[in-house]
Amino acid sequence: MKIKFIEEEVKYIGSQLAPHWIYKNYKIQGDAIVAFCGECDVKLTEMVDIEDVINNEPIYSKYMLSFITEQFGVNLMEGVLRQRLLITIIKELLEQKGVFVIRNGDDLMIDGKKLSVSIATKSINSILIHTGLNIISEGAPIEASGLRSELGISDIKTFAQDVMSKYVAEIEDIKLACAKVRGVYE
Repeated sequence: MKIKFIEEEVKYIGSQLAPHWIYKNYKIQGDAIVAFCGECDVKLTEMVDIEDVINNEPIYSKYMLSFITEQFGVNLMEGVLRQRLLITIIKELLEQKGVFVIRNGDDLMIDGKKLSVSIATKSINSILIHTGLNIISEGAPIEASGLRSELGISDIKTFAQDVMSKYVAEIEDIKLACAKVRGVYE
């Protein structure tokens, strides 16, 4: 799986959660994870999470670290499991920095305030995951916490690269674990 931190700011509006968005925009073919910073403003018309649409809960962050991954040959159940793995890796990295984090499904909470948004979905030929972490919390429509504003993480690029590297290493290790065992029968 390939990794890229996108240096220029990208406004995440939801339409980026689409098959081959990474390939079309950054010429990275195959399984990949990218990260970028920028405003996040997902209107209900672009929402993948039907529950959020029903509850009339669009997503907004003035400045967010976004991860998008596209992976092929994976079903939706495995995609959701991989989404939870990504969230757990973020939680572990924050805890290594001394931050107490509560994980509830695919949500990360700091002192009762929401740090993350995340969704996994399936396209016709891949699974797609978006996970966003507030960098600053001001202007969010709900009580939110931010990597920089509340947690004091100033080097967002290094944090993002650490998340992506650990995620890719974990996926590769899972594949090796599957390949090293002998099947058992009756």
